Amino acid sequence: MKQGRVVFGGAVHGCTPAADGRVRLADGRVVAETDVQWLAPFEPRTIFTLALNYADHASELAAKSSRDQAAFLTAQRSEPVVFLKAANAVVGHRGLTRRPRDAEFMHYECELAVVIGREGRNVPRERALEHVLGYTVANDYAIRNFLEPYYRPNLRVKNRDAGTALGPWLVPASAIADPQRLRLTTHVNGKLVQEGTTADMVHDVASLIEFLSGIMTISPGDVILTGTPKGSVDVRPGDEVVCEVEGVGRLLNTLVDDWTPAPRPAA
Repeated sequence: MKQGRVVFGGAVHGCTPAADGRVRLADGRVVAETDVQWLAPFEPRTIFTLALNYADHASELAAKSSRDQAAFLTAQRSEPVVFLKAANAVVGHRGLTRRPRDAEFMHYECELAVVIGREGRNVPRERALEHVLGYTVANDYAIRNFLEPYYRPNLRVKNRDAGTALGPWLVPASAIADPQRLRLTTHVNGKLVQEGTTADMVHDVASLIEFLSGIMTISPGDVILTGTPKGSVDVRPGDEVVCEVEGVGRLLNTLVDDWTPAPRPAA
């Protein structure tokens, strides 16, 4: 069963999908999904973020890069390029993400997010998926002119408040037969701008768990953002971005400018 978390009536509630796109709270009440404030469907612990984990996206960037940077993009095939993200970056379904005044090119990144449910260290690839609690959808925004050379995502790019949308649902691992056979799409204002498949990951989910658990203990609540396929379009304040992962969910997010007041919590 899909599980979510929302704020309603001044309290945090667990929830599940109800008929007609509504939401059933844990206490049985059914409300419209627009009447709640959505949170990430779980409380993130360590957030592992993959850079350039789709071959087509790496090639897309390499074509626009210097010779040295193109060599770096090629080298990442031998070992995942991973960085950490702070919890302040996370915002829920239907949340707002700010575009900085000095951003020249800001784009979405539709990703399959893998949520760990069991602690592990040095997990072998063939047992890796046993440590997965479930999956959700991520939209991890990037600002190209804020990036350091050689694609080293820095604090200004990947740890901005509300720069990473997660949700709306946590789908149990048992509901996804094969995480490497899922279609990903992004629509901006209703127009399809990105399309790919998890089959094109350079490092698949099981390999990522093996790699990460070889460095440090993975624990329940850890989440792996597995990268995004090609198809980067600059997004501006007012744009509505919808990222969807087949069988996992449809995540809606809206861009606002840097000076728009923060919204009030849902009643």
